[in-house]
Amino acid sequence: MTRRALVTFWNLHRIPILMLLLSIGFYAAFAYDLERSDSLKLLALFGALFFLCYKLIQFEKWNFRFLVAAGILFRLVLLFSVPNLSQDFFRFLWDGNLMVQGVNPYLLTPDQWMEQGRVLFAHAGELHQGMGSLSARNFSNYPPVNQYFFGLCRWLGGESLLGPLVAMRLLLILADLGILYFGRRLLRHLNKPPHLIFWYFLNPLVIIELTGNLHFEGVMGFFLILSIFLSLRYRWYWGAPGFALSIGVKLMPLMLLPLMLPLLGLRRAIGFYALTGTVLVACCYPLYFPDFGAHYIQTLRLWFSNFEFNAGIYNLAEHLAVLQGAKPWEFIGSYGKWVPWITGGTALLVCLHPRMRQARSWFTGALAVVTVYYLVAAVVHPWYLVFPLLLSLFTRMRFALVWSLTAMVSYTAYREAEVVESAAWLLVEYLSVFGFLIYEIVKYRKDFVSFLNFSGSKTDA
Repeated sequence: MTRRALVTFWNLHRIPILMLLLSIGFYAAFAYDLERSDSLKLLALFGALFFLCYKLIQFEKWNFRFLVAAGILFRLVLLFSVPNLSQDFFRFLWDGNLMVQGVNPYLLTPDQWMEQGRVLFAHAGELHQGMGSLSARNFSNYPPVNQYFFGLCRWLGGESLLGPLVAMRLLLILADLGILYFGRRLLRHLNKPPHLIFWYFLNPLVIIELTGNLHFEGVMGFFLILSIFLSLRYRWYWGAPGFALSIGVKLMPLMLLPLMLPLLGLRRAIGFYALTGTVLVACCYPLYFPDFGAHYIQTLRLWFSNFEFNAGIYNLAEHLAVLQGAKPWEFIGSYGKWVPWITGGTALLVCLHPRMRQARSWFTGALAVVTVYYLVAAVVHPWYLVFPLLLSLFTRMRFALVWSLTAMVSYTAYREAEVVESAAWLLVEYLSVFGFLIYEIVKYRKDFVSFLNFSGSKTDA
């Protein structure tokens, strides 16, 4: 590019360029100069990054190369950082080391391994201490495909602690680039503005929680978007393996599996389910042993009956139950048993709707199922919201964008040595989300009324 062209580009884009540079500085501060307990600094940085994300998309939404370069640069800033908002990466490294050693990560808990007094791999003691007592005393809850990625990143990154983290980040960046590519093509297929995908690719929640804190929702999202794209544009048997791999990374897409029935039709859906199941079995087989199911289900039950964090409807239900004399530790156990039934019932109702045969409405139904789950769930970590955020971009609903902003207030629970949630911050988060959701329902009330009446209209809800 000649000097004259550079001057012209600067004159045309100087404000977005300055915002890009400012964002890079904020991401560097977030990654290398932030303690999780410093809530004020955390929220200020995140709020500024979200505002800059909004302005970048507003100014440059048709400048594809500029926004892609911005998203990649933001992620590369985090490349050599150590996650500072979550300690889950210690368990990722632990499981990855076991995989490289040829040891089944579901066989024993980290505590049980350490009690044997064997040196399994370098840094085992450091990883065991870093993951915390909760993770150390429980079996791994990460599905098999995720374990293979842990092992691959450990193999690529070597025995150091930083090497595998860098490998994981590069993998997650590739997954986000895959979502960008196939997401844009899918948006075009659905006759939607392709620049909407940048609300994922440039969203600070996505960059910080996935690239920064190494959560694999992006890899799950990539396989899911790839699966839907291939199923719609080509044939169901090209899409089924991607859906299976998505489930194999995170179990969340399981709740959307019934929705493939109306989208594909009975005959093709049967084939889709059969092939998806076959790929899942093939992924699980190398790690299978007689107690595999028992160990995995034991850990999954904990998430429904023992833990609570950043919950919406659950907190209200618990408060009302306590007023009636219930004990919180007993209430969460009984409440957790209903969450899968509520989610499954929602998926069934959505599945029966005639509009679910249309690709545009399919994403609205999928978003409804996932949203109901996260609204009633007892645990809603900020990175969980990457899933509804991604689905929402293929619909007219934008409340998930608001949620991706307000969910970060949940980190105020870590401002002290003990995790203590603030009722005031929870109200800020969920009043914002419910308020915007109600606003959108009123705004699109005609479509919602026809949807609730099981109208077969082709108008997208």
